Amino acid sequence: MTLSSQVKGGRLPWSGLLALSCAAFTAVLTELLPAGLLPAMAPALGVAESRIGFLVTAYAAASFAAAVPVTAVLRGLPRRAVLCGTLLGFAAGNALVALSSSYPLTVAARLLAGSMGGTLWAMLAGYAARMVPAERRGRAIAVVLAGITLALALGVPAGTALAGAVGWRAAFGTLAVLAVLLVGWVRLRVPGFPGEPPHARVPLLRVAVRPGIRPVLCVTLFLLLGHQVMYTYMAPFAVRAGYGRPGVLLGVFGTATVAGIWLTGVLVDRWLRPALLGALAVIAAVLTVLGLGAGLPALLVGAVAVWGVAFGGAPTLIQTALVDVSGPADADVATSLQTTVYNAGIAAGSLTGGLALDAAGAGALPWTALPPVLVALATVAAGHRYAFPARRHALAPRAEAPVAAAVDRPEVVR
Repeated sequence: MTLSSQVKGGRLPWSGLLALSCAAFTAVLTELLPAGLLPAMAPALGVAESRIGFLVTAYAAASFAAAVPVTAVLRGLPRRAVLCGTLLGFAAGNALVALSSSYPLTVAARLLAGSMGGTLWAMLAGYAARMVPAERRGRAIAVVLAGITLALALGVPAGTALAGAVGWRAAFGTLAVLAVLLVGWVRLRVPGFPGEPPHARVPLLRVAVRPGIRPVLCVTLFLLLGHQVMYTYMAPFAVRAGYGRPGVLLGVFGTATVAGIWLTGVLVDRWLRPALLGALAVIAAVLTVLGLGAGLPALLVGAVAVWGVAFGGAPTLIQTALVDVSGPADADVATSLQTTVYNAGIAAGSLTGGLALDAAGAGALPWTALPPVLVALATVAAGHRYAFPARRHALAPRAEAPVAAAVDRPEVVR
């Protein structure tokens, strides 16, 4: 079965893409669920609530550490088998958390789940890109990454509510069962792609130095750094602005990101560069508005909504640009590098925001977040040749058309 038979009449392979989106949903929910269950988990495991917060840190650290080496080791294996194995790893990690009464065992389970997360994020965008022709690549990636947005906007609140109703162990047990069921869906509806034979594998360093890769990674790092400075400390900033409901603000942001994902799906395949420039410019403008009008609650809510729309589509735009530059065949390696950079940006942003909050107060947060976002915007503006061209290289005619076709339209293995 070839790729062309999957996308008949220009239609996306919705069932397979939605399965990948559900995998993204599962990973985000697995990562963040402990943050909403601190009061319930702490007594059961005999530790302070802050130690439960470290379970999120353990996941992120394992994801950061595993993305590049695990992806490199698994490059030769069939892609669908790796995806299914990763989902079973999520199931095992969540089942251990549900059953554990030992904090060290729970930490070990979170490290297992985090390493699965690093592996999953390294392959999702490349998998989606290989399922569709190049001209549909951006929209396919948008569908898959929508799982992140839905997990943030709906999954985490729903998981927290479920834990309140039936207990936190049942919530993690439900996640484990869902991951197992998702394996069945993946086997039925997601096409299998072969791994890379040894002679065809491009060394990681050669992918990293390919023209356009480093600017995309730079944009990823600085956008996430600036974003996390503000997003991590939204609660104290809201209190300073006289708005005592930070949970509502986070809900507004999460809901707005859904609109951003939809808008990006419409724009990404034709107008990737202007869409990304526009999104980053809007985020920079919102940070400026928040800095100038930090004491106005009504302005705060509106600005957060606009910020959510602009940020919601940015990961899809950046990952599509990365896959265009690396090519689908090397996308797993490129996105493993991006996963590492992404987590580094989150950690650096949270640290920088905390230092700014301690040193100068919540009012300094927008001005601390603005410079990294401007660096990301300038990098996109300067990267018009390779990383963010006006006309996407993936859609441009190539002299070596047979080779390009072989890369962009690989055989599907059943």
